[in-house]
Amino acid sequence: MARNRPLTPLAVAALALLTERDMHPYEMFTTMVQRHEDLVVKLRAGSLYHTVNRLADDGLVSAQGVDREGNRPERTTYTISPEGRDRLQATVVDLLARPAEEYPQFPLALAEAHRLDRDLVVDLLGARLHQTESRAAALRSGHARATTHVAQAHLLDIDYLAAMAEAEAAWLRGLLDRLNNGTLEWKVSCDDD
Repeated sequence: MARNRPLTPLAVAALALLTERDMHPYEMFTTMVQRHEDLVVKLRAGSLYHTVNRLADDGLVSAQGVDREGNRPERTTYTISPEGRDRLQATVVDLLARPAEEYPQFPLALAEAHRLDRDLVVDLLGARLHQTESRAAALRSGHARATTHVAQAHLLDIDYLAAMAEAEAAWLRGLLDRLNNGTLEWKVSCDDD
């Protein structure tokens, strides 16, 4: 048993659902989709089933029973173990307390944008701004609709994603202003340094 391997984001989400009640993986999947958790974890049904099996192998969850409704396939219901609760809590505490070392692609593109023509960069950033504003609006709209049937505590991730999209949009607007009014000097730099 590999009990000390780090929990994946999908494993954290699955364990968290099992703190609410025992569930089978299909119910976990539909609940995550309903709560829009697919915006913060890569959610695929097959991956979720694999993750739950791995959690069971690690002793963090255990099978409680198998159900069958009509001609549907059998569904195994899982419960979280005390060790699973402890690992979930420790992981969430760590994730909340310490920023992760992430390497998003957009800052890399910004670091190398000076190699492109200013007008092209303005066009590309304008398109990104439009998409980012649309994403922020969709997240806020989805958040507002979800509050009618999902507890606010389950929507903090959506609220955060909307705030990050809004912040990026504001930053992009400022950068585009600087590019358009000439306060940001721009020369195509193609030297190989």
